[in-house]
Amino acid sequence: MSVLEVNGVSAGYGLTQVLWDISFSVEKGQLVALLGANGAGKTTTLKTICGLVRPTGGTIRYDGTLVSGKRVHQVVDLGITLVPEGRQLFPKMTVEENLRAGAYLRRAKPRRAINLDRVYRLFPRLAERRTQVAETMSGGEQQMLAIGRALMQDPALIMFDEPSLGLSPLLVEEIFRIIKGLHEEGLTIFLVEQNVRQTMKVADYCYVLENGRIVQEGTGRELEADPKVREAYLGF
Repeated sequence: MSVLEVNGVSAGYGLTQVLWDISFSVEKGQLVALLGANGAGKTTTLKTICGLVRPTGGTIRYDGTLVSGKRVHQVVDLGITLVPEGRQLFPKMTVEENLRAGAYLRRAKPRRAINLDRVYRLFPRLAERRTQVAETMSGGEQQMLAIGRALMQDPALIMFDEPSLGLSPLLVEEIFRIIKGLHEEGLTIFLVEQNVRQTMKVADYCYVLENGRIVQEGTGRELEADPKVREAYLGF
């Protein structure tokens, strides 16, 4: 059963159209990836799902509920959470203050203590540095904190926007290990990534976005075998 259904959605900024009639779905428990180059419209897709950008056409449904047109806090309170590109932490606040800030909505408040314990078990490094100011942490640690803050919102669907961006190869491996672990726990994940090779290893299903349009879809293995995908994204 699809928990997220995007049907014929178009969107953009003012007079500039970015998305053109895109459709895709994410089933409960799946890890689905949206692949594409810079400027393809991946981040706009996430912003449109979250309510930061209003679609000019089409519909978005989550668990059967129409979410297109809802405000951001209403979308989050339904169980959809975004780990944004660039992390967007509160730099002057401590690790724990950032985490607690993630549990401000009605949905998350009753499970704040449980989820905080979960985050610290998942990321022991954050537990060790709970009093450290966020801006003094490494890029990898900040990405862990951004993921932890999203988990504090008690999501049923978590979306990632370029989680490996700017990280060293070793930290990229660690972030993908974390995402794979969350998927194995049963969390539904929608992943936007430029690191196509790593993404294909962990995703159940992939969509390829080019110039605001879905041009291909399939499993990671199917897309890896496609000559066009291999040439455009894998370099061979």
